[in-house]
Amino acid sequence: MKSPLSNHLNITPQHERALSHLGIKTVRDLLYHFPIRYKSFEDQKAIADLSEGEEATIQGRVISAKAEKTWKRKMNIARTVVSDGTASIRIVWFNQPYMANILSGGAMHTFSGKVQRDKKGLFMANPRFESKTPFTKEKEVIIEKGDQLVPFYPETKGISSRWIAFTLQKIFKAIEKNNIALVDPLPDDMRARYKLPDILQSLSAIHSPKKHTHIETARKRFAFEEIFFIQLLRQRERLERKSHPSFMLGSPEKTLPNFLSALPFSLTGAQTKAIDIIFKNLTDETPMARLLEGDVGSGKTVVAASAINAVLEEGLQAAFMAPTEVVARQHYQELQTLFKNKRIYIGLITSSECRKFPSKVSYEPDTHISKSQLLKWVASGEINILVGTHALIQKNVTFKNLALAVIDEQHRFGIRQRAMLVGRRKSAQQMLPHLLSMTATPIPRTLALTIYGDLDLTLLDEMPPGRKQIKTTIVEPDKRNDAYEFMRKEIQNGRQAFVVCPRIAEEARTDNPMFLDMKSVKAEYKKLSKDIFPELSIGMLHGQMNPKEKEKAMNAFRQGKTQVLVATSVIEVGVNVPNATIMMIEGAERFGLAQLHQLRGRVLRGTHQPYCFIFTDSASQKTQERLQALVNAKNGFELAEYDLQFRGAGELTGIKQWGISDVGMMALQNLKMVEAARTEARNLLTEDFELKKYPLLKEKADTLGDSHIHFE
Repeated sequence: MKSPLSNHLNITPQHERALSHLGIKTVRDLLYHFPIRYKSFEDQKAIADLSEGEEATIQGRVISAKAEKTWKRKMNIARTVVSDGTASIRIVWFNQPYMANILSGGAMHTFSGKVQRDKKGLFMANPRFESKTPFTKEKEVIIEKGDQLVPFYPETKGISSRWIAFTLQKIFKAIEKNNIALVDPLPDDMRARYKLPDILQSLSAIHSPKKHTHIETARKRFAFEEIFFIQLLRQRERLERKSHPSFMLGSPEKTLPNFLSALPFSLTGAQTKAIDIIFKNLTDETPMARLLEGDVGSGKTVVAASAINAVLEEGLQAAFMAPTEVVARQHYQELQTLFKNKRIYIGLITSSECRKFPSKVSYEPDTHISKSQLLKWVASGEINILVGTHALIQKNVTFKNLALAVIDEQHRFGIRQRAMLVGRRKSAQQMLPHLLSMTATPIPRTLALTIYGDLDLTLLDEMPPGRKQIKTTIVEPDKRNDAYEFMRKEIQNGRQAFVVCPRIAEEARTDNPMFLDMKSVKAEYKKLSKDIFPELSIGMLHGQMNPKEKEKAMNAFRQGKTQVLVATSVIEVGVNVPNATIMMIEGAERFGLAQLHQLRGRVLRGTHQPYCFIFTDSASQKTQERLQALVNAKNGFELAEYDLQFRGAGELTGIKQWGISDVGMMALQNLKMVEAARTEARNLLTEDFELKKYPLLKEKADTLGDSHIHFE
């Protein structure tokens, strides 16, 4: 199973490169490359009844077929037109020009695939098909049988679903012919407790099912297996961390009154409870490992600052890691405000600059300093708080007595990166710092229990008083100008607006319909500046700008010099402009619900009424239902649970940044399964932390650990 695929099959270099894009290098990788859906060719639909976005099977006669190359990208494609008497539809085959010859005979064929739309109307791209046409060569074409469930696999350029299915058939035949025994990574008694089939039965059922029940049973087994191994890693990390000593603070609660007295607002009940819990952790001899989860604007930074203040009172240091330079600078400035009455030194380190607050000349302004000088002051303990991006975890960054590490938007960092920050010690005897992670990304409970199994969870489920509910509207195409006029009036009243687009610039991808009409920052910036709001000052922000350009654009918007900021989702995390009250999102169907919720949270920072306008180019029912959920949801937690509940297999890639497969994500819809996997992992490690009795589990866990799972 671990040996390279090329040792068993005749694979061309082109196929090998394409397979690597899918993460497939070994036999096991291919066996665990599961179908995203199944189709039976018995269920058919009239072409006239097709609608955009649905998976459908049609039967019709090929009216025309031709092979050609696209003008710009020189891609080989086959274009066909199929009719069933009720209507006709275009079928396009990318990188498969030979399909024009295969389907040119005018015979009846059955096609199954996703219905899409471009400027010319409805079409299917690279569908599976059933035909009576004889073939003499494989040519990556499988003739389907109408009485079986046909698997559809994730594809990439150069590797089709049909090729994967054909190759898997070869592997299963080789396993049967050579009587190869596949070793099951799950212990027999564990499988028996949950009635899970063995590895070979499960692989056969998921790749070549005869009934839908076979698929569900196999998915249940692989879902449990995946969640179990993630839990095994997380619980092992938790126990390992708890085995080291940490900084025990005397009475951190005594530091709170003076800190709170300098704030221009009062804490919410949720913030007070969170601080109490964190302070209890800080008085423990084992290191805290806590995740603070709360909606945008719920006050996570103030909670973190309270913990930082308690650490500073003991003469210790704190580190604050942020995912981007824009957010790091914002936290750097925010901490200056929160600790303005405290004589401390705050440093900033990013890939482009180093700064120190206060400067030597005056206590108010900060100043640029050299990296070497900043690192010297951090190592000596003169810098009390160091804020930064990934630059914080460079090898040459050393602390004198780091007692607290705060990580903003935890999921933006890998497990290894987090370990590099909290595990930064000069010797094995040195104490580990406490860890406080924060996230505003809505996470379902089962997902949090899985990916953050090594962290204790605290929720901020209360917003500060005075914050208004965002009014979210899905804007119909003919109402776009009304939305612009509303934005103009808000800006005339002194407010500001964000306009978010899915991509930076238009691309020359006219041969691929998915790129048509996708809004871009550069094009929208030009349109809004010249045609829509010529009287306003428009700014632009995206990932291809250098750090100085980004900071200049953000400062201009923050200071009110620009009234509209056109940006990509780079503004999704941490950007704080209280005067901005309008969030306009273009191509909303191209963002996940959690991301849309994060984006609209950018206008929830002030006390003015916030608005979010959603634009979509998709008319599919699923898209409309998902966006309506965004309109109806009262908070991020509710939205996250909705998103998990109503997505099916193959549709969970919007939250695939968590490093969990679609089959694994299905387990997260089952709280009992997640808790069972968590319990099994904890019991095993409590009994045998080194897993000496379970060599297969240890081997698998070590392999996963070495891969440094990254949840982004």
